[in-house]
Amino acid sequence: MNSLLIGELSPEQPSFEPTKNKELTHEFRELRATVERMGLMKSNPVFFLLCLLHILLLDVAAWLTLWLLGTSFVPFLLCSVLLSIVQVQAGWLQHDFGHLSVFGTSKWNHLIHHFVIGHLKGAPASWWNHLHFQHHAKPNCFRKDPDINMHPFFFALGKVLSVELGKQKKKYMPYNHQHKYFFLIGPPALLPVYFQWYIFYFVIKRKKWVDLAWMITFYVRIFFTYVPLLGLKGFLGLFFMVRFLESNWFVWVTQMNHIPMHIDHDRNMDWVSTQLQATCNVHKSAFNDWFSGHLNFQIEHHLFPTMPRHNYYKVAPLVQSLCAKHGIKYQSKPLLSAFADIVHSLKESGQLWLDAYLHQ
Repeated sequence: MNSLLIGELSPEQPSFEPTKNKELTHEFRELRATVERMGLMKSNPVFFLLCLLHILLLDVAAWLTLWLLGTSFVPFLLCSVLLSIVQVQAGWLQHDFGHLSVFGTSKWNHLIHHFVIGHLKGAPASWWNHLHFQHHAKPNCFRKDPDINMHPFFFALGKVLSVELGKQKKKYMPYNHQHKYFFLIGPPALLPVYFQWYIFYFVIKRKKWVDLAWMITFYVRIFFTYVPLLGLKGFLGLFFMVRFLESNWFVWVTQMNHIPMHIDHDRNMDWVSTQLQATCNVHKSAFNDWFSGHLNFQIEHHLFPTMPRHNYYKVAPLVQSLCAKHGIKYQSKPLLSAFADIVHSLKESGQLWLDAYLHQ
């Protein structure tokens, strides 16, 4: 039997030792207790009911557009836009149920999560849980956060990883041009090209038959409501147009909070610091809240992942105070600046890769 060794693990190894940043962790636990006493972990059912109703009404309006106005170009385009809004907003709503932040019991959260992501969107709840919980545990940590799995085969992400890739003389793509080809293989392609087939591969390989059944109800519903109006070719055109529009919306919103932030290997930092270094916010406004499903409060969401999203703005000043006390930068920016920062960060990391590839 090997002898037992007592002491600190090397920095790159995972550890269950008490955090090295004890003061920050202690004060965050006190903040969490304060948040619970304030009732900020309790949801407002009316808010989420209204979210669901506005999705269902837009879904009906999309069909009525074709039924009442015909299937010429303008009604077809209007229907596509309405359905893309339905899909994106259903995506934000399923996110709430997936985080167990709506009902007081897991059972009801899971049930409605299946309905929203499965029946309204045609995707499996188990697939979302599998990927998203890993993301929250280790955001922007290479090989632990699946949201940055596009490094290194499609993009060079983050300063540290990009320089490392260049020094290793690895070139899967011309990363110094990634801020340009991002517009081709990023926002337009993620959902219609990748997710659309991978979700079926996931549920069949893992034998998630309940998820598959929910997904089938989505495809049966849209097939029998739109094929009679558009025919099969028209229906397929509508379907992929909606996925294309949805994909652009989804990618810009979900990447604006993370891609411009610190991306690295897991450095075994305390949990609070791990979340804060990987997230930033976008300024609050009625439009930004709706457009992003309140993910413009990404910092608060990562620190309190089960908090109902309508309470993020209430806890934000407390989080800002905690960050200021410990010298941690709390970033919040305008929406368009957040979008631009995605491209700027890709350009910067691509150039860092090129410099390391050529000269180091």
